Amino acid sequence: MHSNPDPFTAHVTCSQSLTITNTIKNIGLELGFQQVGITDANLDPHHQHFRQWIERNYHGEMGYMERNVGKRLNPARLVPDTLSVICVRLDYLVEPQQRMNELLDHPRLAYVSRYALGRDYHKLMRKRLQRFADRIVEIFGPMGYRVFTDSAPVLEKALASKAGLGWQGKHSNLLQRDNGSWFFLGEIYTDLALEPDAAVENHCGRCTSCIDICPTGAIVEPYLVDARRCISYLTIEHRSEIPEEFRAAIGNRIYGCDDCQLACPWNRFAKFTAEADFKPRHGLDSISLLECYGWSEDEFLKKTEGSAIRRIGYQCWLRNIVVALGNAAPDPHIVATLKRDYANHSAFVQGHIDWAIQRQGRQT
Repeated sequence: MHSNPDPFTAHVTCSQSLTITNTIKNIGLELGFQQVGITDANLDPHHQHFRQWIERNYHGEMGYMERNVGKRLNPARLVPDTLSVICVRLDYLVEPQQRMNELLDHPRLAYVSRYALGRDYHKLMRKRLQRFADRIVEIFGPMGYRVFTDSAPVLEKALASKAGLGWQGKHSNLLQRDNGSWFFLGEIYTDLALEPDAAVENHCGRCTSCIDICPTGAIVEPYLVDARRCISYLTIEHRSEIPEEFRAAIGNRIYGCDDCQLACPWNRFAKFTAEADFKPRHGLDSISLLECYGWSEDEFLKKTEGSAIRRIGYQCWLRNIVVALGNAAPDPHIVATLKRDYANHSAFVQGHIDWAIQRQGRQT
């Protein structure tokens, strides 16, 4: 945490604190964030839900989720002296949802989760959050702080919800009444005593669209997701063989899944992003499965440079594409290609190729 030798908030009045808070929010908006909210560091109401999720093993192979639970649930234990959390939202939607729906389960094209089409958001958000913190220091003087974006043990959706950026929907994603859910979150933990925002009301009502649409039934009950069944988890976080029971449901989704967001009625209000860095690279918004499969490891590394996709590695990239090829429209060329390249692949990929060839055969 950056040191704060002389915390300026120690002697400010409530009205001064409110003025400081409003100024900080305006700085965030000027830097290009779509929304800025403030909350305190108390996450007590979320402790039981998170601990039960871990106890049920719903985090799957994401071992990092069960490490540092105390720090995740208590921000001041992660960053000592944290009094406030500045939460931000940054939109990433790049195309109409109708186009995404048309691409899902396409007989030849791949579907990549829309957050990963362009530049890795971690890098962009982290740099912008650092600029945000630097501006605060410039105006108000030294403060203790650390910036986060989907990094370290941070319960970011719970914090964003407390900060009034939206509410957690039944799919567990954050929803904003006027902007849907196509956005990234980031945080600045700080020792400044800022005026917190009020949480907003949950507007999911009786709607179960996200639960009903989930291809693998991963939303086991409202507000509770079993990651082990989630396609985003299976194609990104899961590094072992994809269980056969889920392979057909994966369809053409080779990296992530957006189905629950596409089904959510609140996303009819979503806005397009103005961030050029989130625009699609290398045609990933409309690329054929066979073209993806044809990338060598060097091509994969080159084309995913600066992309969130690179983190899954080449073997999992091939694994996901092979499963999607098995689900593609019956095509002798697909089968011939998989058989031709079989010996060049690892046993890990070969196991999925065997399934894909059989699946193609059953579809003819």
